[in-house]
Amino acid sequence: MHRSRLILVFLLCVLSSSRADAADAIGVAMDDFSYTDTSAEPADQTAAHERRLAAFMAALRRDIGADPRYRLVPSAQDGAAFKVIGGIQKTSTLVQWAKIAVIEIGAKKLVMDKLYSFRGDNDESWERAEIFVSREIMAALATPAPVALAVFDFELEDTTASAGTSAASDASYMAEVTGGVREALGQSGRYRIVDISGARGEAEKGRALRDCGGCEAAIAKELGADQSLIGVVRRVSRTEYTLGFRVRDARTGTVLTRGDSGLRMGADYSWKRGAVRLVSDRLIESQ
Repeated sequence: MHRSRLILVFLLCVLSSSRADAADAIGVAMDDFSYTDTSAEPADQTAAHERRLAAFMAALRRDIGADPRYRLVPSAQDGAAFKVIGGIQKTSTLVQWAKIAVIEIGAKKLVMDKLYSFRGDNDESWERAEIFVSREIMAALATPAPVALAVFDFELEDTTASAGTSAASDASYMAEVTGGVREALGQSGRYRIVDISGARGEAEKGRALRDCGGCEAAIAKELGADQSLIGVVRRVSRTEYTLGFRVRDARTGTVLTRGDSGLRMGADYSWKRGAVRLVSDRLIESQ
């Protein structure tokens, strides 16, 4: 009796764990792919193509659904985090093209958008194509989409006695700082840099974002960004400066990451190098 009870408890634990894993699995919706034949072959192959496409979709859904990380659902309303869409076109007797896209529904982002070609139009060639496509889709699902980041222009805080005497050259160097940071973040693959030219509110008023109590997050949200980044170059003397940056969640305004350098030696032409290094060390490489 005691042994039977232990077995029952064990089975209930396994069942509970399986249900929890299923609930944690990422929902994926998948529409049937379209099919177009522009090969101009004389024989009507409609029935064969419909059969092969149906088998292709069944196998694709089976492969995605067999991975415990994912669960197939009908739509976003049913809990889908991603949607897979695609189409296949036959352009000649032996050449077919497959266009596949994976959309992250909540963020309305493309995490995959690729065009593939495969040779042949028989059961074997379609099966090979499906195996390859399923692997590509699962790789895309497993790769986090780049974070949409609004990188606002770095600001200069000049505490020297000669503040404002070299405004033109300062503006030029500050533009290089911002450009260098945006380039480094974009090239990292972790971030998609959002265009801030349409920013409204505090940015339009010319107010320093570093002093607006976190208003940059709301501006970033209006621009469709996930996060905001503001940065400051503080000139201590003509040959000394410090750097700082702050990243906020665009929805909540919560500070996610910040970085501050110690006192650095170098004239204004070295600001860009210092800013890129700070952001790379504290934001890109630390993740």
